[in-house]
Amino acid sequence: MLVVRAIQADDLDALYVMATQVGSGMTTLKPDMKMMGDRLDIAVASFAETIAPEKRDYMFVMEDTDTGRLAGVCAIKGAVGLNEPFYNYRIGTLVHSSREIDVFTRMETLYLSNDLTGSTELCSLFLHPDYRTGNNGKLLSKSRFLFIAQFPHLFTEKLIAEMRGYQEENGRSPFYEGLGRHFFKMDFDHVDALTAVGKKSFIAELMPRQPLYVAYLPDDAQEVIGKVHTSTAPARRLLEQEGLYFEGYVDIFDAGPVLQARVSELRAMRDSVLAQVGAAAVPDAACATLPEPEPGPEPVLVSNTALHDFRMILSQTAPVNGAVALSAAEQDALRCADGDAVRTLSLNSRKYPHV
Repeated sequence: MLVVRAIQADDLDALYVMATQVGSGMTTLKPDMKMMGDRLDIAVASFAETIAPEKRDYMFVMEDTDTGRLAGVCAIKGAVGLNEPFYNYRIGTLVHSSREIDVFTRMETLYLSNDLTGSTELCSLFLHPDYRTGNNGKLLSKSRFLFIAQFPHLFTEKLIAEMRGYQEENGRSPFYEGLGRHFFKMDFDHVDALTAVGKKSFIAELMPRQPLYVAYLPDDAQEVIGKVHTSTAPARRLLEQEGLYFEGYVDIFDAGPVLQARVSELRAMRDSVLAQVGAAAVPDAACATLPEPEPGPEPVLVSNTALHDFRMILSQTAPVNGAVALSAAEQDALRCADGDAVRTLSLNSRKYPHV
C-alpha cells in the first residue's frame, strides 16, 4: 500500500537518493546533503509546531509500505520571501501610439517583481519513475490539498506553485539562453544551484529593474514563456483541476508559469468532508430514497486529522451518511481506529453519490 505521510528525521538518506533523480530546474529539491538535512529539520519542527507558521515547511513523502521504499516527495511552504527575496517576472503590456502617423502598438513586457512575497507555496513535487503509474501521481500531488483543507488556519489566503519551465532534451533552457545568460554570465545549472542554497542577492544586483520587451528576445525564448517542462505537464493539469490558474507570473530563469489560487476557493476546501471511521447504518425507510451509486468505484482520498503524524491513502470506499468503512489495513496505514474522524475527498472532481 502507498501512504503519504509527514516526513521523519530518519528519512534523510532516502530523500537524498530520491533527489539525485530529479535533474535541473527544481531548486527546492537538490542532492545536497547539508541542504536536505537543514530542510528536513525545519520540516520536522513544522509538524511539531515548534516554529512560527510562516516559517514552516511541511514536507511529505510517499512510502511503499510493502517495501519501506520512498516513492515520492512533495511539500508546502508556509510563506515565501520573508527571509530572502522571492522574484518572478510579471507579464505586462506597454502601449505605444502616434496619431500623427497613425500607429498603435501593444508590446508584451516582463517586469521583475516581488508581488507574490508572503504567499503559501506548493513545491518539491517529485514521483520516482518506478511509481509513475495509475493514480499515484494524483495521490501524491493532491495530498497537500487535503492537508490544507484540514488545517487552513496555518496558511495564507494566496497559494502559489512555481512550475518547472521548458527545457530541451539536452537540458538547454531557451529562455535562460535568450535572456538570463546575458546578465549572469554563467550556465543555467550553476544559477539553479546558487538559488537552491539561498544565494539570491545576485539576482537584484545583476538583473535590470526596467521592463524588458519580449519582442527583443530570440523566437525560441519567446515561445517558451509560461510553458512547462515536458515532465511537469501532468503536474500542472492536476493543480488546475484543484483550482489553481495562470495569472501572468513566470520564473525569472526558465519562464515556467507560476500558478495561483485563493485557498478558500480550492476544491478541497469546498468538497472535502469529515467522516467517522466505521460502517454507516442506513434506516430501511431511507434505502428507497437514496440515489443509485455511480458505476465503478470512485477512488477517494482519505487522511487522518493529526497534524503531528499526518497520513493519507487512496481508498475505494466513499463516505456514506457521515461514516466511512475502512479496512483494517487502511486504518493501520492511517493510524486510526473505529470512531476516529478522517477527512475525505473524491480523487477526481466527481462528488460522492450520497454523503
